[in-house]
Amino acid sequence: MRNPAGTPPRSGGRILIDQLVLHGVEVIFGVPGESYLAALDALRDSPIRFVNARHEAGAANMAEAAGKLTGRPGVCFVTRGPGAAHGCVGVHTAFQDSTPLIYLVGQVPRAELGREALQEVDFEAMFAPLAKWTVQIDDPARIPEILQRAFAVATCGRPGPVVVALPEDVLAAVASTADARPHRPSLARPAAADLAAVRDRLARASSPLLIVGGGGWSEQAASDARAFAEASALPVACAFRCQDYLDSRSRSYVGHLTTHSDPALAARVRDADVLLVVGDRLGDVTTGGYTLLEAPQPRQALIHVYPEARELGRVFAPELALVSDSGAFFAAIEPVDGAAWATSSAQAREEFLAWSRPAAGPWQLDLATVVSQTAERLAGEAILVDDAGNFSAWVSRFMPFHHYRSQLMPVSGAMGYAVPAAVAAKLLRPQRQVVAFVGDGGFQMSALELATAAQEGVAIVVIVVNNGMYGTIRMFQERRYPGREMATALRNPDFAALARACGAHGETVERTEQFLPALERALAQPRAAVLDLHVDAEAITPVETISQIRAAAQAG
Repeated sequence: MRNPAGTPPRSGGRILIDQLVLHGVEVIFGVPGESYLAALDALRDSPIRFVNARHEAGAANMAEAAGKLTGRPGVCFVTRGPGAAHGCVGVHTAFQDSTPLIYLVGQVPRAELGREALQEVDFEAMFAPLAKWTVQIDDPARIPEILQRAFAVATCGRPGPVVVALPEDVLAAVASTADARPHRPSLARPAAADLAAVRDRLARASSPLLIVGGGGWSEQAASDARAFAEASALPVACAFRCQDYLDSRSRSYVGHLTTHSDPALAARVRDADVLLVVGDRLGDVTTGGYTLLEAPQPRQALIHVYPEARELGRVFAPELALVSDSGAFFAAIEPVDGAAWATSSAQAREEFLAWSRPAAGPWQLDLATVVSQTAERLAGEAILVDDAGNFSAWVSRFMPFHHYRSQLMPVSGAMGYAVPAAVAAKLLRPQRQVVAFVGDGGFQMSALELATAAQEGVAIVVIVVNNGMYGTIRMFQERRYPGREMATALRNPDFAALARACGAHGETVERTEQFLPALERALAQPRAAVLDLHVDAEAITPVETISQIRAAAQAG
């Protein structure tokens, strides 16, 4: 064991917490466990805030939201076995969303490894498909070295989660070891020749389209992307759940590639002669189930800018491939003359404005009106958190986003994200309003994180879209097996009463005219608030009802 001169002996737990402090960690989200008591003891004397979640899935989602919001690795600490398994959903979301995350997991003592001791799991095998790197630290003296690498792996190239397993006796053992240096991310930057090639290819285009998305962005990157797009008269589409990468008020913003995309925007992707894609992997939702581009050779000339080489050409073969961080690319690229497509870009902008203009439906409680009233009240200044589910189609279509980062949504499509993510957002950005939309199914997966909000004193607003069913699954059920509903109905508790039981404000809203006054009351609360919106189950998407979907399926 190393014994550097002048380095006092410390427990492994103290060494671990000291490394987190020097790497800039301010908050750890977790559920305490006996496997890492030594680390908890060290935390007591550190400046790091530990937030007790009510479930490890909530803790992991909080940490993922923190990483997404700040661009720095969010940190989650859970205990061995069941604790690690419960939090897997947050690790998966961090992987699919390209979010930097450090997932610390307690482990059984080293002498018990390999015997299937209580709650023992082979974490390297368990997390192999879910994390960028999984490592177990078996020597307390190596904690600084391995934590330094963990932060580097989580932030380099395509950001993502790193899992660090910590045997109980390693955290309790004493070692003398020097601290690491504070981590500074390294960024891939484009070569001048590559930038010249991009500008040359764009100059020969007649109907180009810029698509932005992925991880590793910053407020500066978003600002530079807007400046480049507007100076070049380029139309810009945001990838799935990346709507805040470009201010929706920009004349270059032409929409969002999502599960219910504007058909006119989808046509523009298909008909583009050049697609400049920066930061996004071009996953299945963004590409309309891999139909807007053809694999492996797209009809469009694809210019793909991505921070990790092994992702380039993974599905779609690019004409030009640049290994570069998105921010570094937009900081370096010079505008091009957009006269050849300026008229088409303006037309795309008008199509977006028409598509995003809400029209009230025949419903007693109309979601289009709810979202538009929320948008007008928040004026683009709040952090908007959205869960997974069909209700999110209204949010994606009618909610504007003006600043990076003002949108927190799981690209992974994981339910149960909204409430814990909202808690994390308000903790890290207490001066901003935080409003979450969630379905009744997703809300019940993490509703008790309202108790965490109460304990931590965070005033979030949670809008529950309550239609008494798992709406997305019911929609697909009606498309494939019309009239044969099975297992999607929900008998829900009184969500307003549940909120009050957790120490939050709670109201039930049943008519459109009740919503805005209820929202004002919720926003004025010094504590968390829940608005339980009772909506008609027929209103399954902004453009179709369940009855229409069923009739079309039966006819066809």
